[in-house]
Amino acid sequence: MIPALAQSSVLAAQTAFPILPALIITPLLSAVAILLVPSHRQSEVRLVALAGSTITGAMAVWMMAAFDKTEAGFQFVVNEPWLTSMGLNWHFAVDGISLFMIVLTGILFPIAILAAVPQHDSKAYHAWIMVLMAGSMGVFMALDLLLFFVFFEVVLIPMYFLIGGWGHGRRIYAALKFFIYTMAGSALMLVGIVSLAFLTASRTGNALTFDVTQLAEAQALGTTAQRLIFLTFALAFAVKVPIFPLHTWLPDAHTEAPTAGSVILAGVMLKLGTYGYIRFGVYLFPQAAYDLAWIFLTLGVVGILYAAVVATMQKDLKRLVAYSSVAHLGFIVLGIFTLNTQGLTGSVFQMVAHGVSTGALFIMVGWVYERRHTRQIAELGGLQKPAPIFAAAFTLVMLSSIGLPGLNGFTGEFLILLGGFQAARWWTVFAVLGVILAALYLLWAYQRVFHGTPTGDNIDMPELKASEGLVLLPLLVLIVFMGVYPKPMLERIEPSIERLVAHVEANVDGFIEPGPVQVPERPSDAVTLTEALEEAEKKAAREEGEVEDSVDEEGREASLAEGETTK
Repeated sequence: MIPALAQSSVLAAQTAFPILPALIITPLLSAVAILLVPSHRQSEVRLVALAGSTITGAMAVWMMAAFDKTEAGFQFVVNEPWLTSMGLNWHFAVDGISLFMIVLTGILFPIAILAAVPQHDSKAYHAWIMVLMAGSMGVFMALDLLLFFVFFEVVLIPMYFLIGGWGHGRRIYAALKFFIYTMAGSALMLVGIVSLAFLTASRTGNALTFDVTQLAEAQALGTTAQRLIFLTFALAFAVKVPIFPLHTWLPDAHTEAPTAGSVILAGVMLKLGTYGYIRFGVYLFPQAAYDLAWIFLTLGVVGILYAAVVATMQKDLKRLVAYSSVAHLGFIVLGIFTLNTQGLTGSVFQMVAHGVSTGALFIMVGWVYERRHTRQIAELGGLQKPAPIFAAAFTLVMLSSIGLPGLNGFTGEFLILLGGFQAARWWTVFAVLGVILAALYLLWAYQRVFHGTPTGDNIDMPELKASEGLVLLPLLVLIVFMGVYPKPMLERIEPSIERLVAHVEANVDGFIEPGPVQVPERPSDAVTLTEALEEAEKKAAREEGEVEDSVDEEGREASLAEGETTK
């Protein structure tokens, strides 16, 4: 009775309030409110942005609390007609795969706003951030392909202006490179979206639709068509991740972006690609994903090793962290294309963990730059002595990025390697080298920046402020909590992943989820080595006992014979 009442209350909570549209509309309204603030009251602009992002984040956390962890399907569904003649609907929903991406977006945006203050034009800066938040939310909940495409493209515009308007150094070059790369990939995906919808309608005889769930269930494409259309999606997502060798825009964008832009880019926007591979690549094209998995496994592993080696050589601390993101995302791609529960679950978990830890790293690197006006590792050194609390916080975040057991980076990485060893053993063996290299370049960078004797301006490095500690505290708590107690996340992610793997099994001939190696049962008459040794010892003991008995018997007989002779 009680579980039934609890489930009914959860369903009631899900249907009583349209939470998903609210998560998009709230930041958009905040952007409009920011534009309406008079120009001479710039101090209020940041408060409006902070209020809008915090309310959105609070709604995302409420949604997580109301989420039914036993349900593998979509929840909080909104499906209203939009352009019915074109098969378009306002279709939004959330499952265990997208839930924590929405929560991560809701948490990171207010923290990014608090972490850094723009040097000029606060009004436009905060308005663009709120538009970016609305677009990111829409990507993670849209289940209509054209609606997804709109949100997928919307996020490019505010990030372009944030990098170009408030970035550093070669910001215009970095913004243009970011925009051209991602726009080119997305244009090809639009061709794939239209082709998928029209070919499915033609072959099934049904009405035209862009609904993801209907297209996934129909599976109307032939093998060649499915592979070609899958590649149009895969290329767009590969640029967004980014996967080697399409990653070259990322270090420039990260290096020149303002602190808030780097936090959002690493924590949220890079996940649009990895999320896209799971939600659309594997779900819509299971046969193609299975057939071409070896390509993405290879590119993922190459990205892990290449980015780790290049990160080791970096002289700019922020650029080093940017290349570490490429390596971590390579692990996520590896987990996705294992196509098993452990690898996919680990990838979703690692997406969130990477967003938390790398977001915190970019915040702290930004604070180092504000204090020292340089990010060159050679110009830093000994910062631990004047700022021990700052160094301690940086150490915790760095260790989580390395994947230290007990911190959030370990859980997802371990599940990815576990799933990878079952499904793609040799790829995983080489990927493990990336874990070792990550420890090398991050620990070496930490040693050069924080250890040693401070000289010059490093002697006066300011300590972490109380206000900065409060900004960083939620991320530090998440780093420890997710590492020590990952169960609340895993038990919400895993049912949806199992449902996705079952979908792949049902639509790919001969595919069985790669799992643990099964050890055949020993026949009842078989003897193990241990049992053979024990039996040999018993036999030796029996023989030794028989010899001793024989000697004793001979001794007794000799004594009796000697006695008779004496008599």
